[in-house]
Amino acid sequence: MTAALESVLARAGLRVTANEFLSLVEDAAKKLTSPQADPAAHFSDSEQAALADVGLDLAPLGPSEGDPRARTVAEQAVLRDTALSVNQAAERLGVDSSRIRHRIGERRLIGWKDRGGWRLPAWQFTEHDALPGLEAVLAAMPLDQPALVLANFMTTPQEDLEVEDHPVSPREWLLAGGDPGRAAQLASTIGTPA
Repeated sequence: MTAALESVLARAGLRVTANEFLSLVEDAAKKLTSPQADPAAHFSDSEQAALADVGLDLAPLGPSEGDPRARTVAEQAVLRDTALSVNQAAERLGVDSSRIRHRIGERRLIGWKDRGGWRLPAWQFTEHDALPGLEAVLAAMPLDQPALVLANFMTTPQEDLEVEDHPVSPREWLLAGGDPGRAAQLASTIGTPA
C-alpha cells in the first residue's frame, strides 16, 4: 500500500512521504467528531420532522455506506500539506517574513496557526507573487469560514465565471485576468443558503 499511496501522492504533485501523509490524515480525522450512531438523536421530534420535510435524511449510515467524513479528512490533509510557511510565502513574494504576518493581519493573505506557526493556503499564490485580485476577493469572504471551505470555493469551477465558454474556478478566473469584483461578489455569498 505504501508504494501505491506514494505513487498517487507523486501524481498529485504532493511532496510528502506516505507515512507523513497518513500522519496528516490521522491528525485531521482526530479533529472531527466521532460519527453519530443516530443523527436524529440530536433533534427534537418537531425538529426531525422539519428537517425531513426539506429532504434531510437523518437515518444512520448503513454498513455498506462510506463515511462522508473521509473526503473532508483527505482534503484537509492535502490543504495542510500544500500550505506555505511564513518563510516560504515571504520567499515566494520576495518580501521579509514580517510583511507576510502583516498581510495576514490586514487580511491581504489568509492563513491559520498550526503547530509550526502560520500556514498559508497555496491557492492564493502564483509561482512568484500573490494571486492577482486576491485582496478584493479576500475582503469579500466571510470571516467565519474555515480555510478548507475557502480553498474549495477558490478551486471549484463556478457557473458564473466563464473563460472561453467553460466554467472556471475563481482562482483560474483571476489568473486569466477576470474581474476580481465578480469573484468577490461570489465570495461574499460563501456560507449563505443558496
